[in-house]
Amino acid sequence: MPKLFKALGLALSALCITSPAWAQTSAYPKPGAPAESTKAYLFAHMMTGDYGVLYYSISLDGLHWIFLNSGKPVYPAYHGHASIAKGPDNRFYLVGNKSDDDPLIRFWVSDDLIHWTDYATYQPDLSKAVDHPLQRIGAPKLFFDKPTGQFILTWHTPNVPGTPDEPETYWASQRTLYVLSPDLKTFASPPKRLFNWEMATIDTVIQPNPEGGYCAILKDERYPSYNWITGKTIRLTCGPTLTGPYPEPGPSLSPNFREAPTLIRSPNGADWYLYYEQYAGTSYGLSMAPRLEGPWYQVSGNTGVPDWNRYEMTPNARHGSMIEITRDEYDKLLKAFPAK
Repeated sequence: MPKLFKALGLALSALCITSPAWAQTSAYPKPGAPAESTKAYLFAHMMTGDYGVLYYSISLDGLHWIFLNSGKPVYPAYHGHASIAKGPDNRFYLVGNKSDDDPLIRFWVSDDLIHWTDYATYQPDLSKAVDHPLQRIGAPKLFFDKPTGQFILTWHTPNVPGTPDEPETYWASQRTLYVLSPDLKTFASPPKRLFNWEMATIDTVIQPNPEGGYCAILKDERYPSYNWITGKTIRLTCGPTLTGPYPEPGPSLSPNFREAPTLIRSPNGADWYLYYEQYAGTSYGLSMAPRLEGPWYQVSGNTGVPDWNRYEMTPNARHGSMIEITRDEYDKLLKAFPAK
């Protein structure tokens, strides 16, 4: 019998020696970018207490962020919910507006993300876009689609005024509108609804799907209830072309009361990182998936316990957008806008 126990012990030792690598490492490794990575990321955003003003944070791994310019704005002339797209001329285009009441959508252009200049304005004719629309333009977003050579500009517009007693009627009437443009100076007219289903949506961004077609990431703007458990969450829908048709979105990718989704690919291209704000300016959350269709799970971060965190977001960062940049652009931004 002792010989049998000894043999079993040797066998178990051999199994441990030859166990797969994943079994010998922490179940929750802290991710990061390799030192030689040529990819980096820019987060253009506002801050709690400084709504609509342009700030920058940068990252090498898409998970741990450096707040630039010693916490000061990087371009005081800008106002809006920052959204940046790289155009066909390799220049960067930034969109914003002064407020939801501003009839103009405004564009700026930059060669280096450091120096911005006025580029153009666009005044959409909302009267033909939705039934009895209000003259309001919420959070314009910008994306340039290389296959079609078109910018798609999205925003949300309500068609029911709110009241102090019933503010949710206003938000429940929000619909996502879009218009196409090859150069942000000439626009298809009039704006159209991006989704043909009757559901309140805001903060819509477009992402090409590597598996074919396009996906729209949006906020379900209905108020959460037992009837609408997806209310005030981030959801996703995928369609065959840039403008759809998009079927009704799938399940929530975030908890309730989240907005301003922004999406980037991990440095190794294996995962998607979907960030969203817990408003108003409480913190940023992160969900992660290997494919846009999922499965998605929520990543631990901003917990106040460093060992639990798998990402670290700039404190008090609010509504904005993330884009991939080069390591050279990252270094130049850090030089132009030193961190604290």
